[in-house]
Amino acid sequence: MINDELKYHLLKLLESDPNLSQRAISKEMGISLGKVNYCLHALIDKGIIKAKNFYKNKNKTAYTYYLTPKGFEEKGKITFRFLQSKISEYENLKSEIEEIRKEASALSEKTNS
Repeated sequence: MINDELKYHLLKLLESDPNLSQRAISKEMGISLGKVNYCLHALIDKGIIKAKNFYKNKNKTAYTYYLTPKGFEEKGKITFRFLQSKISEYENLKSEIEEIRKEASALSEKTNS
């Protein structure tokens, strides 16, 4: 299972540069090469991306990964869910920061008394 955050970042990377190698994706995303390979195959199996090997290329393992029409639709859905998740995180962090500020202020008042 690939979570939305991982899918979002992977699809965004591939959309911006379909010629990235799995090693480059791994480095850019900070995940293992095996995980990149697993994710790419999972997205290919779901029809979200396609991989095209260039036979004339000297590097026979070079692939271009591109989003399919279904992939663009899925990326839109994932982007919306990911945004909602980040907004929720942000709101929770704002509340937590406000509580910590109040606590720090109260402690400061006690030590200054």
